[in-house]
Amino acid sequence: MEGETNRMKKIILTGDRPTGRLHVGHYVGSLSERVRLQNSGKFDEIYIMIADAQALTDNADHPEKVRKNILQVALDYLACGIDPEKSTIFIQSMVPELTELTFYYMNLVTVSRVQRNPTVKAEIQMRNFEASIPVGFFTYPISQAADITAFRATTVPVGEDQMPMLEQCKEIVHKFNSVYGETLTEPEILLPSNKACLRLPGIDGKAKMSKSLGNCIYLSDSEADVKKKIMSMFTDPNHLRVEDPGKVEGNPVFIYLDAFCRPEYFAEFLPDYQNLDELKAHYQRGGLGDVKVKKFLNNVMQEELSPIRARRKEYENRIGDVYDILKKGSETAKHEAEKTLAEVKHAMKIDYFDTPEFLEEQVEKFK
Repeated sequence: MEGETNRMKKIILTGDRPTGRLHVGHYVGSLSERVRLQNSGKFDEIYIMIADAQALTDNADHPEKVRKNILQVALDYLACGIDPEKSTIFIQSMVPELTELTFYYMNLVTVSRVQRNPTVKAEIQMRNFEASIPVGFFTYPISQAADITAFRATTVPVGEDQMPMLEQCKEIVHKFNSVYGETLTEPEILLPSNKACLRLPGIDGKAKMSKSLGNCIYLSDSEADVKKKIMSMFTDPNHLRVEDPGKVEGNPVFIYLDAFCRPEYFAEFLPDYQNLDELKAHYQRGGLGDVKVKKFLNNVMQEELSPIRARRKEYENRIGDVYDILKKGSETAKHEAEKTLAEVKHAMKIDYFDTPEFLEEQVEKFK
Protein backbone atom coordinates (compact mmCIF):
# COMPACT_ATOMS: atom_id res chain seq x y z
CA MET A 1 0.00 0.00 0.00
CA GLU A 2 2.89 2.35 0.75
CA GLY A 3 4.07 2.14 -2.87
CA GLU A 4 0.58 3.14 -4.03
CA THR A 5 0.54 6.16 -1.74
CA ASN A 6 3.97 7.25 -3.02
CA ARG A 7 2.82 6.99 -6.61
CA MET A 8 0.02 9.46 -6.01
CA LYS A 9 2.34 12.11 -4.57
CA LYS A 10 3.67 14.96 -6.69
CA ILE A 11 7.45 14.80 -6.41
CA ILE A 12 10.24 16.84 -8.03
CA LEU A 13 13.82 15.69 -8.63
CA THR A 14 16.38 18.01 -10.14
CA GLY A 15 20.01 18.99 -9.60
CA ASP A 16 23.38 20.18 -10.89
CA ARG A 17 26.93 18.90 -11.31
CA PRO A 18 29.32 20.56 -8.83
CA THR A 19 32.05 21.43 -11.35
CA GLY A 20 31.98 25.16 -10.60
CA ARG A 21 29.87 27.98 -9.24
CA LEU A 22 26.43 28.35 -10.81
CA HIS A 23 25.79 31.15 -13.31
CA VAL A 24 22.84 33.21 -14.55
CA GLY A 25 22.17 30.59 -17.25
CA HIS A 26 21.44 28.11 -14.46
CA TYR A 27 19.33 30.72 -12.69
CA VAL A 28 16.95 31.54 -15.56
CA GLY A 29 17.10 28.01 -16.98
CA SER A 30 16.16 26.13 -13.83
CA LEU A 31 16.96 27.68 -10.43
CA SER A 32 14.31 30.44 -10.47
CA GLU A 33 11.77 27.89 -11.71
CA ARG A 34 12.68 25.52 -8.86
CA VAL A 35 12.13 28.28 -6.31
CA ARG A 36 8.76 29.12 -7.90
CA LEU A 37 7.70 25.44 -7.83
CA GLN A 38 8.97 25.02 -4.27
CA ASN A 39 6.85 27.95 -3.10
CA SER A 40 3.78 27.01 -5.17
CA GLY A 41 2.57 24.47 -2.60
CA LYS A 42 1.68 22.06 -5.43
CA PHE A 43 4.36 19.48 -4.64
CA ASP A 44 4.55 17.02 -1.76
CA GLU A 45 8.31 16.46 -1.91
CA ILE A 46 11.21 18.22 -3.65
CA TYR A 47 14.68 16.70 -3.99
CA ILE A 48 17.58 18.79 -5.27
CA MET A 49 20.72 16.79 -5.93
CA ILE A 50 24.33 17.93 -6.01
CA ALA A 51 25.48 15.38 -8.60
CA ASP A 52 29.08 14.79 -7.50
CA ALA A 53 29.18 11.16 -8.67
CA GLN A 54 28.05 12.28 -12.12
CA ALA A 55 30.62 15.11 -12.13
CA LEU A 56 33.36 12.53 -11.46
CA THR A 57 32.53 10.67 -14.71
CA ASP A 58 34.56 13.24 -16.66
CA ASN A 59 36.63 14.59 -13.75
CA ALA A 60 37.99 11.32 -12.34
CA ASP A 61 41.52 12.75 -12.44
CA HIS A 62 40.44 15.93 -10.64
CA PRO A 63 38.35 14.88 -7.62
CA GLU A 64 39.38 18.05 -5.74
CA LYS A 65 37.58 20.14 -8.40
CA VAL A 66 34.32 18.35 -7.54
CA ARG A 67 34.95 18.33 -3.79
CA LYS A 68 35.61 22.08 -3.53
CA ASN A 69 32.47 22.96 -5.49
CA ILE A 70 29.98 20.99 -3.35
CA LEU A 71 29.55 23.90 -0.96
CA GLN A 72 29.72 26.50 -3.76
CA VAL A 73 26.66 24.91 -5.40
CA ALA A 74 24.88 24.56 -2.04
CA LEU A 75 25.51 28.26 -1.34
CA ASP A 76 24.13 29.18 -4.78
CA TYR A 77 20.99 27.10 -4.10
CA LEU A 78 20.36 28.73 -0.74
CA ALA A 79 21.15 32.21 -2.11
CA CYS A 80 18.56 31.78 -4.88
CA GLY A 81 15.85 30.92 -2.36
CA ILE A 82 15.90 27.13 -2.11
CA ASP A 83 14.50 26.55 1.37
CA PRO A 84 15.77 23.44 3.24
CA GLU A 85 12.47 23.37 5.14
CA LYS A 86 10.61 22.81 1.86
CA SER A 87 13.23 21.11 -0.32
CA THR A 88 15.70 18.30 0.41
CA ILE A 89 19.20 19.25 -0.79
CA PHE A 90 21.48 16.20 -0.88
CA ILE A 91 24.80 14.90 -2.24
CA GLN A 92 24.48 12.12 -4.82
CA SER A 93 27.39 9.95 -3.64
CA MET A 94 25.92 9.83 -0.13
CA VAL A 95 23.05 7.73 -1.56
CA PRO A 96 24.75 4.48 -2.72
CA GLU A 97 21.36 2.97 -3.62
CA LEU A 98 21.48 5.09 -6.79
CA THR A 99 24.54 3.15 -7.98
CA GLU A 100 22.83 -0.19 -7.43
CA LEU A 101 19.72 0.93 -9.32
CA THR A 102 21.94 2.10 -12.21
CA PHE A 103 23.57 -1.33 -12.33
CA TYR A 104 20.20 -3.11 -12.69
CA TYR A 105 18.88 -0.63 -15.27
CA MET A 106 21.97 -1.15 -17.46
CA ASN A 107 20.58 -4.57 -18.37
CA LEU A 108 17.51 -2.91 -19.91
CA VAL A 109 19.33 -0.52 -22.30
CA THR A 110 21.42 -1.29 -25.40
CA VAL A 111 24.71 0.39 -26.29
CA SER A 112 23.26 1.59 -29.61
CA ARG A 113 20.35 3.26 -27.79
CA VAL A 114 22.71 5.26 -25.56
CA GLN A 115 24.84 6.14 -28.62
CA ARG A 116 21.76 7.60 -30.32
CA ASN A 117 21.05 9.94 -27.38
CA PRO A 118 21.56 13.48 -28.81
CA THR A 119 22.67 14.92 -25.46
CA VAL A 120 25.36 12.22 -25.08
CA LYS A 121 26.47 12.81 -28.70
CA ALA A 122 26.77 16.57 -28.15
CA GLU A 123 28.63 16.19 -24.83
CA ILE A 124 31.11 13.69 -26.36
CA GLN A 125 31.78 16.14 -29.19
CA MET A 126 32.18 19.09 -26.82
CA ARG A 127 34.73 17.24 -24.65
CA ASN A 128 36.56 15.64 -27.62
CA PHE A 129 36.06 12.21 -26.06
CA GLU A 130 35.22 10.18 -29.20
CA ALA A 131 36.40 6.58 -28.60
CA SER A 132 38.13 7.46 -25.33
CA ILE A 133 34.85 8.24 -23.56
CA PRO A 134 34.76 6.96 -19.96
CA VAL A 135 32.11 4.23 -19.56
CA GLY A 136 30.63 6.08 -16.56
CA PHE A 137 30.11 9.21 -18.66
CA PHE A 138 28.67 7.21 -21.56
CA THR A 139 26.04 5.62 -19.31
CA TYR A 140 24.97 9.00 -17.87
CA PRO A 141 21.36 8.64 -19.17
CA ILE A 142 21.03 5.38 -17.22
CA SER A 143 22.35 6.80 -13.95
CA GLN A 144 20.07 9.80 -14.41
CA ALA A 145 17.12 7.41 -14.71
CA ALA A 146 18.19 5.87 -11.39
CA ASP A 147 18.33 9.33 -9.77
CA ILE A 148 14.83 10.20 -11.01
CA THR A 149 13.12 6.89 -10.24
CA ALA A 150 14.77 6.43 -6.82
CA PHE A 151 12.66 9.30 -5.49
CA ARG A 152 9.56 8.42 -7.55
CA ALA A 153 9.80 11.83 -9.22
CA THR A 154 6.70 12.78 -11.18
CA THR A 155 8.15 16.09 -12.40
CA VAL A 156 11.67 16.95 -13.56
CA PRO A 157 12.22 20.68 -14.22
CA VAL A 158 15.19 20.97 -16.62
CA GLY A 159 16.37 22.81 -19.74
CA GLU A 160 15.32 21.62 -23.19
CA ASP A 161 18.76 20.05 -23.79
CA GLN A 162 17.81 17.39 -21.22
CA MET A 163 14.67 16.22 -23.05
CA PRO A 164 16.41 13.19 -24.65
CA MET A 165 17.54 12.12 -21.17
CA LEU A 166 13.95 12.17 -19.91
CA GLU A 167 12.80 10.16 -22.94
CA GLN A 168 15.42 7.53 -22.15
CA CYS A 169 14.32 7.48 -18.50
CA LYS A 170 10.71 6.88 -19.57
CA GLU A 171 11.86 3.98 -21.80
CA ILE A 172 13.68 2.40 -18.84
CA VAL A 173 10.58 2.79 -16.65
CA HIS A 174 8.37 1.18 -19.33
CA LYS A 175 10.83 -1.67 -19.90
CA PHE A 176 11.27 -2.38 -16.18
CA ASN A 177 7.52 -2.29 -15.50
CA SER A 178 6.72 -4.53 -18.47
CA VAL A 179 9.34 -7.13 -17.44
CA TYR A 180 8.95 -7.06 -13.65
CA GLY A 181 5.50 -5.58 -13.06
CA GLU A 182 4.36 -2.03 -12.19
CA THR A 183 7.03 -0.73 -9.84
CA LEU A 184 8.59 2.51 -11.11
CA THR A 185 6.97 5.93 -11.57
CA GLU A 186 7.11 7.61 -14.99
CA PRO A 187 8.35 11.23 -14.82
CA GLU A 188 7.27 14.25 -16.87
CA ILE A 189 9.63 17.01 -18.02
CA LEU A 190 8.82 20.59 -17.05
CA LEU A 191 10.46 23.22 -19.29
CA PRO A 192 10.97 26.87 -18.27
CA SER A 193 7.92 28.98 -19.12
CA ASN A 194 9.92 31.90 -20.58
CA LYS A 195 11.23 30.95 -24.05
CA ALA A 196 14.29 33.19 -23.61
CA CYS A 197 15.20 31.16 -20.56
CA LEU A 198 15.52 27.87 -22.38
CA ARG A 199 19.15 28.54 -23.30
CA LEU A 200 21.00 31.73 -22.39
CA PRO A 201 24.01 32.44 -24.65
CA GLY A 202 27.44 33.35 -23.28
CA ILE A 203 28.48 37.00 -23.01
CA ASP A 204 30.73 36.36 -26.03
CA GLY A 205 27.73 35.44 -28.19
CA LYS A 206 28.57 31.70 -28.18
CA ALA A 207 25.51 29.47 -28.19
CA LYS A 208 25.90 28.19 -24.63
CA MET A 209 26.99 29.84 -21.42
CA SER A 210 29.53 27.43 -20.05
CA LYS A 211 31.95 27.35 -17.14
CA SER A 212 34.63 25.78 -19.37
CA LEU A 213 34.35 28.55 -21.99
CA GLY A 214 34.68 31.29 -19.36
CA ASN A 215 31.77 33.28 -20.84
CA CYS A 216 29.53 33.29 -17.76
CA ILE A 217 28.09 35.77 -15.34
CA TYR A 218 28.18 33.92 -12.00
CA LEU A 219 25.55 34.31 -9.30
CA SER A 220 28.39 35.00 -6.84
CA ASP A 221 30.05 37.69 -9.02
CA SER A 222 30.51 41.10 -7.38
CA GLU A 223 28.54 44.11 -8.59
CA ALA A 224 31.70 45.44 -10.32
CA ASP A 225 32.37 42.11 -12.08
CA VAL A 226 28.80 41.90 -13.38
CA LYS A 227 29.01 45.44 -14.75
CA LYS A 228 32.40 44.79 -16.38
CA LYS A 229 31.10 41.61 -18.07
CA ILE A 230 27.91 43.28 -19.32
CA MET A 231 29.74 46.30 -20.73
CA SER A 232 32.05 43.94 -22.66
CA MET A 233 29.16 41.84 -24.02
CA PHE A 234 28.95 40.83 -27.66
CA THR A 235 26.17 42.66 -29.57
CA ASP A 236 25.27 43.07 -33.27
CA PRO A 237 28.69 43.22 -35.03
CA ASN A 238 27.21 45.39 -37.83
CA HIS A 239 25.83 48.02 -35.43
CA LEU A 240 28.93 50.21 -35.62
CA ARG A 241 27.42 53.68 -35.21
CA VAL A 242 24.53 54.86 -33.04
CA GLU A 243 22.46 55.84 -36.10
CA ASP A 244 22.85 52.39 -37.74
CA PRO A 245 19.87 50.01 -37.58
CA GLY A 246 20.63 47.12 -35.22
CA LYS A 247 19.57 43.47 -35.00
CA VAL A 248 17.91 42.17 -31.84
CA GLU A 249 17.64 38.53 -33.00
CA GLY A 250 20.62 36.57 -31.74
CA ASN A 251 21.93 39.67 -29.91
CA PRO A 252 22.97 38.50 -26.39
CA VAL A 253 22.13 41.87 -24.77
CA PHE A 254 18.50 41.63 -25.92
CA ILE A 255 18.30 37.89 -25.18
CA TYR A 256 19.33 38.69 -21.59
CA LEU A 257 16.75 41.49 -21.44
CA ASP A 258 14.09 39.03 -22.67
CA ALA A 259 15.05 36.70 -19.82
CA PHE A 260 15.46 39.22 -16.97
CA CYS A 261 13.61 42.45 -17.74
CA ARG A 262 10.34 43.35 -16.02
CA PRO A 263 8.00 46.18 -17.11
CA GLU A 264 8.58 48.12 -13.85
CA TYR A 265 12.31 48.44 -14.60
CA PHE A 266 11.61 50.91 -17.43
CA ALA A 267 9.97 53.47 -15.14
CA GLU A 268 12.89 53.12 -12.73
CA PHE A 269 15.91 52.94 -15.05
CA LEU A 270 14.84 53.96 -18.59
CA PRO A 271 11.66 56.13 -18.47
CA ASP A 272 12.02 57.15 -22.16
CA TYR A 273 10.50 53.75 -23.04
CA GLN A 274 7.29 52.05 -21.92
CA ASN A 275 8.45 48.49 -22.47
CA LEU A 276 10.99 46.17 -24.12
CA ASP A 277 9.18 46.20 -27.48
CA GLU A 278 9.65 49.99 -27.74
CA LEU A 279 13.35 49.66 -26.89
CA LYS A 280 13.80 46.92 -29.50
CA ALA A 281 11.95 48.95 -32.17
CA HIS A 282 14.23 51.97 -31.58
CA TYR A 283 17.35 49.79 -31.79
CA GLN A 284 16.10 48.19 -35.02
CA ARG A 285 15.38 51.49 -36.78
CA GLY A 286 18.66 53.06 -35.59
CA GLY A 287 19.54 55.90 -33.25
CA LEU A 288 20.07 53.82 -30.10
CA GLY A 289 23.62 53.00 -28.99
CA ASP A 290 24.80 49.69 -27.52
CA VAL A 291 26.25 51.42 -24.44
CA LYS A 292 22.85 52.82 -23.42
CA VAL A 293 21.21 49.38 -23.79
CA LYS A 294 24.05 47.70 -21.86
CA LYS A 295 23.76 50.24 -19.03
CA PHE A 296 20.05 49.45 -18.78
CA LEU A 297 20.79 45.69 -18.80
CA ASN A 298 23.35 46.23 -16.03
CA ASN A 299 20.72 48.00 -13.88
CA VAL A 300 18.26 45.17 -14.53
CA MET A 301 20.81 42.45 -13.70
CA GLN A 302 22.02 44.20 -10.54
CA GLU A 303 18.42 44.47 -9.34
CA GLU A 304 17.91 40.73 -9.90
CA LEU A 305 21.26 39.61 -8.49
CA SER A 306 21.74 41.88 -5.44
CA PRO A 307 19.31 39.97 -3.13
CA ILE A 308 20.95 36.69 -4.24
CA ARG A 309 24.41 38.10 -3.44
CA ALA A 310 23.24 39.31 -0.01
CA ARG A 311 21.72 35.91 0.92
CA ARG A 312 24.87 34.12 -0.27
CA LYS A 313 27.01 36.34 1.98
CA GLU A 314 24.78 35.46 4.96
CA TYR A 315 25.21 31.72 4.37
CA GLU A 316 28.97 32.09 3.76
CA ASN A 317 29.16 33.28 7.37
CA ARG A 318 27.28 30.13 8.49
CA ILE A 319 29.14 27.34 6.67
CA GLY A 320 28.55 24.92 9.59
CA ASP A 321 24.78 25.32 9.08
CA VAL A 322 25.15 24.67 5.33
CA TYR A 323 27.11 21.48 6.12
CA ASP A 324 24.31 20.34 8.46
CA ILE A 325 21.66 21.06 5.80
CA LEU A 326 23.53 18.82 3.33
CA LYS A 327 24.08 16.05 5.91
CA LYS A 328 20.44 15.98 6.99
CA GLY A 329 19.21 16.19 3.38
CA SER A 330 21.47 13.31 2.33
CA GLU A 331 20.13 11.14 5.18
CA THR A 332 16.54 11.89 4.14
CA ALA A 333 17.33 11.11 0.48
CA LYS A 334 19.07 7.84 1.39
CA HIS A 335 16.04 6.71 3.39
CA GLU A 336 13.73 7.32 0.40
CA ALA A 337 16.07 5.62 -2.09
CA GLU A 338 16.33 2.58 0.22
CA LYS A 339 12.56 2.13 0.02
CA THR A 340 12.55 2.26 -3.81
CA LEU A 341 15.52 -0.09 -4.10
CA ALA A 342 13.74 -2.60 -1.82
CA GLU A 343 10.67 -2.48 -4.10
CA VAL A 344 12.84 -2.88 -7.21
CA LYS A 345 14.66 -5.91 -5.77
CA HIS A 346 11.36 -7.41 -4.67
CA ALA A 347 9.93 -6.98 -8.20
CA MET A 348 13.09 -8.60 -9.64
CA LYS A 349 12.82 -11.38 -7.01
CA ILE A 350 16.38 -10.79 -5.79
CA ASP A 351 15.43 -9.94 -2.20
CA TYR A 352 16.32 -13.50 -1.13
CA PHE A 353 16.57 -12.92 2.63
CA ASP A 354 13.80 -10.36 2.99
CA THR A 355 10.87 -12.61 2.07
CA PRO A 356 10.06 -16.22 3.06
CA GLU A 357 9.20 -17.23 -0.55
CA PHE A 358 12.79 -18.00 -1.60
CA LEU A 359 13.39 -20.45 1.24
CA GLU A 360 9.93 -22.00 0.83
CA GLU A 361 10.55 -22.54 -2.92
CA GLN A 362 13.91 -24.19 -2.25
CA VAL A 363 12.55 -26.40 0.53
CA GLU A 364 9.75 -27.51 -1.83
CA LYS A 365 12.23 -28.12 -4.67
CA PHE A 366 14.56 -30.32 -2.63
CA LYS A 367 11.88 -32.37 -0.87
